[in-house]
Amino acid sequence: MKRLALLAAAALLPLLATADEGMWTFDNPPNAAVRAAYGVELDGAWLDRVRAATARLENGCTASLVSGSGLILTNHHCAEECIAQNSSAEKNLLGNGFLAPTRTDELRCPDAAASVLMRMEQVTDQVHAATRALAPAKAAQERRAELTRLEQACEEASKRDRKTGALKCEAVTLYQGGQYWLYAYKRYEDVRLVFAPEKDVSAFGGDVDNFQFPRWTLDMSILRAYENGKPAVTPAHLKFDWSGTEVGQPVFVSGHPGSTARGETSAELDAQRDAYLPFWLIRYSELRGRLLQFAKTGEEAARITVQPLNLYENSIKVRRKQLDALQDDALFEQRRAAEAALAAAMQSDPGLAGSAGAFEEIAIAQQVYRDIVVPHTFMEGHAGFNSELFAHARTLVRAATERGKPNADRLRAYTDARLPAIEQTLRAEAPIYPDLEKLTMSFSLERMREWLGPDHPVVKRVFGRDDPDMLARRFVDGTKLADPAVRMALFNGGQAAIDASDDPMIKLALLVDPESRALRTRMEDEVDGPGDRAKEAIAAARFKTLGTSVYPDATFTLRFSYGAVEGWTEQGQPVAPFTTVGQAFERATGREPFRLPGSWLSASDELDMATPFNFSSTLDVTGGNSGSPVVDVHGNIVGLVFDGNIHSISGDYWYDASKNRTIAVDVRAIRLALDKVYRAQALLAEIDGAK
Repeated sequence: MKRLALLAAAALLPLLATADEGMWTFDNPPNAAVRAAYGVELDGAWLDRVRAATARLENGCTASLVSGSGLILTNHHCAEECIAQNSSAEKNLLGNGFLAPTRTDELRCPDAAASVLMRMEQVTDQVHAATRALAPAKAAQERRAELTRLEQACEEASKRDRKTGALKCEAVTLYQGGQYWLYAYKRYEDVRLVFAPEKDVSAFGGDVDNFQFPRWTLDMSILRAYENGKPAVTPAHLKFDWSGTEVGQPVFVSGHPGSTARGETSAELDAQRDAYLPFWLIRYSELRGRLLQFAKTGEEAARITVQPLNLYENSIKVRRKQLDALQDDALFEQRRAAEAALAAAMQSDPGLAGSAGAFEEIAIAQQVYRDIVVPHTFMEGHAGFNSELFAHARTLVRAATERGKPNADRLRAYTDARLPAIEQTLRAEAPIYPDLEKLTMSFSLERMREWLGPDHPVVKRVFGRDDPDMLARRFVDGTKLADPAVRMALFNGGQAAIDASDDPMIKLALLVDPESRALRTRMEDEVDGPGDRAKEAIAAARFKTLGTSVYPDATFTLRFSYGAVEGWTEQGQPVAPFTTVGQAFERATGREPFRLPGSWLSASDELDMATPFNFSSTLDVTGGNSGSPVVDVHGNIVGLVFDGNIHSISGDYWYDASKNRTIAVDVRAIRLALDKVYRAQALLAEIDGAK
């Protein structure tokens, strides 16, 4: 089997760690590599302490617990939705910042939640046993049912555990189906805003500097977790080392990277390059333009578009650079050659010969994906009905249908394990802005009619004789779903309440649901089902050679990365790894996006201008790691991840050790800001453990 080993290793190049590469699971940390690279020994106690103090924010970010009373450190852009929801025309917290004078002044984040990973259990054998010898569509269905059963059993067992109490259990897929796990989380659903700086400094440089370095950004905020109306008791929390870090020092990250595609096949990457990314960029670039124009119509319009514009501008830059990365012909040639070698090796191995066609199965499934990605995105995604109100309507319509089924037979989003999160969203007292809803919904209806065509059955039924603007006004002005009480009445009333409702958004969701579900089913049965089965076969071949000496693609589950504080060389010129506060003042122009807030200008005489502001490192992270703590060898916080450089975007597909860099806020800038600019001495005292 030496030939298989060599060829399988070649085919695994995208996931074989080099230098400081890898987003490793906590059950399989790269201890030997860390020891070899930096002479550091990380024991189980160190890893457990860092894990227990790392939180997943359910909006797609990471955070860390930093006091025994539930204080949570994360990025400003990760708390931006909460800040916006607590803002108004009279109280613009995004523009002016916020510091709660006392705990009673801390502001509830309506639909925020923070989860801390408590336990991990591998269930690969159970899942594989449930799907063995089944046809792809049936295997996909049974896999979903088995994962639901395992989640339910996990949650029921946690309720009997006096040590942890009730936990939320989630099934996790790793190595493209090579492993399945149950992750059990302690979930905090009462999260409140404690501190946020002004947007002018939290996003200094704006979209111009986004994914660039040098940077001068205080992208931080502080939240607090509550339980039973009181600050949560969180003995597992991280301390700060206010002395910071220095060039060459080893550093580590604990966080929840969202997704990477380093283990995907060339057929999958081809489809992303040709079918998905151009389609996505065309739509969102135009939507961004419309929002920019809307923002210029008045102060209130400008205020309510800050958060969505930040999201779209960041996403557009990411997607554009992803497309650039996938246009590298050399990358594809290397990956296709590696896949061909692995397929040939599988064919020559009696134990794997039956799976040798796995790459071809994925290619066939990806052709189906190409055929349906546009209608699926408009109908089952939000591209055709881009509206928070419609999202509520679809949730209510589907919840009514799914809750009438046995738990194992439901759509995975509506299982008993996920219903509490749905209820939290429906109950949330979050503002919804009708003018913004009409803009986004009208735009999405326009694009749906353009891409699907006016003769598409759903387009004809939705539009009738109306135009997109008329429809958006009718749906938004006519619905009552902006009221949480109305939403909860429909949720609690079940199918009877949905059937009896005359709400136009509910009727719209009911109208499009049959075709939308049909597209979802086709995606699951003809794309995901065959693809998942084929990936399991590929994973088996890879594990046969390398086991878990490779890391899995990111899946918004807890990961561990290691690296060092370093700059890089750009066009022959060295990029220093640190910036300073003084350089931020030099860069400031007094106008957006290079305007420092008045609080910083007023405090300038008290500030040490040599204080490090941001720094770069070789840490391997991706979206979802925003808000992750950067810790030193002692497990103390020395930085706060908030971005990567422009080269890090291609990290979705591969890691370039020479240029891929993670950008973090230096703890020395955080302390300077809290102490000298915002006079938050009480907050600092709590962080430092003072009574």
